[in-house]
Amino acid sequence: MNKVLMQGNNVIAEAAIRAGCRFYAGYPITPQNELCEYMAEHIRKVEGGVFIQSESEIAAINMVAGASAAGVRAMTSSSSPGISLKQEGISSMAACELPGVIVNIMRGGPGLGNIRPSQGDYFQATRGGGHGDYRVIVLAPATCQELADLTMDAFDLADNYRTPAMILADGMMGQMMEPVVFKEPKRRQYPERYMLKGAGEGKSRFIKGLILDQSDMEEHNWKLDRKYQVIMKNETRFEVYRAEDAELMIVAYGTAARIAKGAVKRLGDSNLKVGLFRPITLWPYPSSELREFSRKIKNFIVFEMSTGQMLEDVRLALQGFADIDFYGRPGGVVPTPAELANVIIHRYKKSSKKKELC
Repeated sequence: MNKVLMQGNNVIAEAAIRAGCRFYAGYPITPQNELCEYMAEHIRKVEGGVFIQSESEIAAINMVAGASAAGVRAMTSSSSPGISLKQEGISSMAACELPGVIVNIMRGGPGLGNIRPSQGDYFQATRGGGHGDYRVIVLAPATCQELADLTMDAFDLADNYRTPAMILADGMMGQMMEPVVFKEPKRRQYPERYMLKGAGEGKSRFIKGLILDQSDMEEHNWKLDRKYQVIMKNETRFEVYRAEDAELMIVAYGTAARIAKGAVKRLGDSNLKVGLFRPITLWPYPSSELREFSRKIKNFIVFEMSTGQMLEDVRLALQGFADIDFYGRPGGVVPTPAELANVIIHRYKKSSKKKELC
């Protein structure tokens, strides 16, 4: 397979087309515009491929819902405030059990914010930014290669569980260029009984999210919850780096994890025993896998390009069995590995001194 040098936003678009995405609707917003542009040029070159620049983000997500109901692999993308506008549509897709892929190339916020890379949308993605009891599978790539692999995986996961799946990246990842090898996509397996193809023989089929009887609505919620429990059991993903003899563990995802890995490498020649735990699925979060490390590691630092959102999931995972510090740079500030390494040194010495006093 040939290795190609591509920009992150274009990698997502190309991976989606190779995965069988045949419908894309989106609306321009920085820093994900290249993804829209790539789709506009290339998706129409494949049989059945449709690109629509919608009149709004709200229209885009509802177009994706319609295409998904018809049985087509569909995707939309945006950046932070644009994803906010899509939330009602995402909630409706979850309620109607419609697969689809949503890409968020995060930027600084809240509000309109700026166009710099940030990780301030973690709550929005993992807590369900829309209304009701629902979840979205959230995948957090850290390299352009993972942008390619996880985009393809997102379509498979969405189909398998009939639920929306999200790629949560950021402006730095969308704009960077790295070599990528596109893997062979899996053959799509999506039963026709879930597809609305117009009038035909037999009983009419329809999809609805409006369930007025409260007992029926309650049962539908429990049905969705049972599905989410299966996802939580089967679909957690994570990476561990230099954790074999670590005495302090950094927890970070996405671009922040790249920075953290650089910091850990800088400290490799010192006597500091520092490792990295990187969640790849932000929902379902690899809580039990992280908790397992608290058996031997009692000091953790959560590092995010935000004021601390994943920090809550780390606290829930560790359940008080370890000390947790936090370091964050919100608003579009991207720290260097050297900056983070200095923070780690300071916290490491602090934890060592505390251990001596005990």
